[in-house]
Formats: sequence, C-alpha cells, structure tokens
Amino acid sequence: MKKLNFHPRPTLLALAMLAAPLVHAQEVNPGMYMGIGIGESRANIDNARITQGLLGAGFTTDSLSEDRRDTAYKAFLGFPINPYWAVETGYFDLGRFGFTANTTPAGSLTGSARIRGLNLDLVGTLPITDSWSLFGRVGAAYAQTNDTFTSTGAVSVTAPSPRKRDTNYKYGFGTQYAFTPAVTLRLEAERYRVNDAVGNHGDVDLISLGLVYRFGGTGTTPKAAYTPYVAPVAAPVVAQAPYVAPVPPPAPVQAPAPAPKPWVKVKLEADSLFGFDQDSLQADGKRSLDKLLEDLKTVNIDSILVTGHTDRLGSTPYNAKLSTRRAEAVQNYLVQVGGIPAGKVSATGVGASQPETQASDCKGTKATQALITCLRVDRRVEVDVNGTQQQR
Repeated sequence: MKKLNFHPRPTLLALAMLAAPLVHAQEVNPGMYMGIGIGESRANIDNARITQGLLGAGFTTDSLSEDRRDTAYKAFLGFPINPYWAVETGYFDLGRFGFTANTTPAGSLTGSARIRGLNLDLVGTLPITDSWSLFGRVGAAYAQTNDTFTSTGAVSVTAPSPRKRDTNYKYGFGTQYAFTPAVTLRLEAERYRVNDAVGNHGDVDLISLGLVYRFGGTGTTPKAAYTPYVAPVAAPVVAQAPYVAPVPPPAPVQAPAPAPKPWVKVKLEADSLFGFDQDSLQADGKRSLDKLLEDLKTVNIDSILVTGHTDRLGSTPYNAKLSTRRAEAVQNYLVQVGGIPAGKVSATGVGASQPETQASDCKGTKATQALITCLRVDRRVEVDVNGTQQQR
C-alpha cells in the first residue's frame, strides 16, 4: 500500500522558535519540573482505505479485524514561564496498532504500526483551589511510524518494513492535584495527529495518568539567616536626692520604674521561608522559626503581629492574597509548633504596599534576574513581638 508523503517539519521548528524566549525567561523563575505518564491509546483505523487499496490490487476483502488499542507512555520536562503558563518538551510512545484483512482470491494481509516521537507543547493552567487546577495544552508532535506488513496466499507485499516521519499538531486537556509543592498527580486526555501506512486516518487518542515532580528554586537567591532586630531601650535616669537643711532625713530613694515594654522586630526573607509562589513552609523556614521560638522562651509575650510582604512584581490582588497566606502560615507554625496561645498571635498581608527599596534602587518592570535579586528585601515576613524579658 502507498504511504502519504507529508513533511511539515517547519511547524515544529516554528513552535520551538516561538517558545525559545519564553523558556529563557523562566531562568529567573524556580520550579522546573519533570514527569512520567502511562495510559491507554486508541487509534482511528480507516477501514475504507484498506479495502480500497486491496480492491485496486484485484482483491475483495472478506473480513477485516483491527487492533486499535495499546498501552502508551511518555516522559517530559516542563519550564515555567509564570504560575499560569509553561513550555513542556518530551518523548512519547503511543504503542502498536494494526489490522488483518482476509481476501478473495484466498489470502491475507496483516499490517501493524509502532508510533513514537518527540513533542513540544505550550501548557496553560487554571487554578481552582490552592492544590487543584485544570490545564490545557497545544503543540507539535514529531512522530516516527515503523510499519510491518506480512501476507499469505495470493496477497504479496513489496515493502514489508516501511517507515515514516511526520510533524503534526497535538492538543489536550486535563486536571491535576498537588499533594505537596513538589509532587503533583495528573489525569489528562490528548489527541495526536499522525499519518502512517497501515490505514490510520490520522488520530491517536491517549488517556493517561501521570506523576509530576517539581524541583526547587534556582539557587541564585541566598538563604537568609535569622537575625532579630531589637529596638534599643533608653537607659533609666536616676533622680538625685535633694539636699534639705535642718529637716528630718529624707525617705530612701526608690529604685527607678521598670523600662517600657520593648518591641522585638524580626525580619525573615520570604525566599528562605517558602518555595516559588508557595505558602507552605520549607525546611529552612521552619529552622528559622524554631530559632525565633527558642529566643522567645525567655520573653513574657503580650502579643505577636505577623505581617507578610511581597515585591512589586505581579498584580496587586494576587500579591495581597499571597502575602496574607504566607503570614497565616507563620502564624499557624508559632501557635501549633511553638505552643504560643492563638489569641496572642495575629496575621495580616500588605502585598507590595510597604517596600523597603526605593524606586530608584531597583529599576525596571521586567522580571529579570537582576531585578528579582534587587527586590529580595521587599519579599519578607515581619514578626513583631510585644513583651518583656524574663528576669534571670
């Protein structure tokens, strides 16, 4: 049977050129990920095309059996552009599909096709909750089809092992759930447009279950050490006893009144507490808070205010919500792990409204590595402790 000669490889090249600056832009955003998936594939086999091909060679098709389904798998790497968009590239194996046709004059023709290749996709994500989201993809698949033909009786095969390479579009949609900031489970459906020499009309559908592992940050931002700032307390002034002539001795001078309750202000960099675009405390962040809790064991605590801050990158509503969630994460840790009464700890988020940098300090609006590093001090969580030091 004849094969269609279709070579749209420029499609894959064009998509790669379009995605290149986006992949480069993600170098300043942590969170590159990798994943694997496995599922069932189903091919659409064009019965009429097979029958017509045999009829053109002088054979009548008496019966036609098909093998449309197989197990498929894939592996991929993802490069985030921002929290909502990513570029994915990977390898796929859609499995093997085939048919057997019995003919008159007596004979048979058996054909099968193995389809595998590479893909490049643009993936968009729509968050529904903090852990659950929907996503869709569109991209290009460069597939190689390895065909095998065998015959019996009056039917003969002139090309038993043809191959074909093709670039076509693919698309899909699915849902995913993040069990942790690093581990996500995916369920998705995809359609691959392919062309081969065994009667496949052009589509292979894949429903797969996948596991995604997201790596940590880029490592370019140094972790902040815990360095509490304690406001200075003015030294008490002791009044001098006045001299009074020919009167009874004055009463003993009383000790000075206790100094006002000090405020202890702790600034923690958000980059050391949380992962990129996350509100779950990392191991380094927990160690910093454990150090703070250790210092607070010698303080009679009246109240604690936790304030979350972000830099100016991103929308105002999004930054406000992110800063609030991070402040609440620190609040919960102080109460649940540190044992501080919940009524004494409050949390608030102010987004990017109280930066420590000036506009002239960090110039630009595009999220370059230099700008993100310059704005590091704006991404912080402040812990204000009102209390007095215990007497030793």
